[in-house]
Amino acid sequence: MTAPLPPDPPHADAFIALGANLGDPLGTLRWAVTQLGALGRVQGVSALYRTAPVGGPPGQPDYLNAAAQLRTTLPPDALLGALHALEAQAGRERHERWAARTLDLDLITYADLTCDDPALTLPHPRAWERPFVLGPLRDLNPDLRCPASGESVQDALQRLGTGELGQRDPNWLRSWPAPPPS
Repeated sequence: MTAPLPPDPPHADAFIALGANLGDPLGTLRWAVTQLGALGRVQGVSALYRTAPVGGPPGQPDYLNAAAQLRTTLPPDALLGALHALEAQAGRERHERWAARTLDLDLITYADLTCDDPALTLPHPRAWERPFVLGPLRDLNPDLRCPASGESVQDALQRLGTGELGQRDPNWLRSWPAPPPS
């Protein structure tokens, strides 16, 4: 007689925003999506959007933005730490707020958790005000609700009055997995 299998560890769905505008942004974002697979099961990835930078120093190149839904067993603080480690692997330096970057991975939501801690704020405090985050999230789940306010992604985009969110490429992952950034 065989012993029963242990139960699966608890899991949560996390939504992660991805962005890059330095180096090889497309290659880096493809690499990042493959790396997310080591942190859980990637449930979906949005189209890729090219958007103008918001805030930060003038003269930055356009950003490439996407979002991913990840089912993970990592607790939220460990997931955030793993995302920061991926950013560092991709050459991200944190010197100036809203500066150009090789990779930006933001934990937008983690299940329905709300948290206001200096090390971790959930949901991401500015996500529901940023069309370049909301557009990719809409691709994954237009009814996704902000755990703090209850507002859906679709309703937030309508409230912000955003039209087109920039150039959109739904086929950007066709040639992945990509090699690690150099």
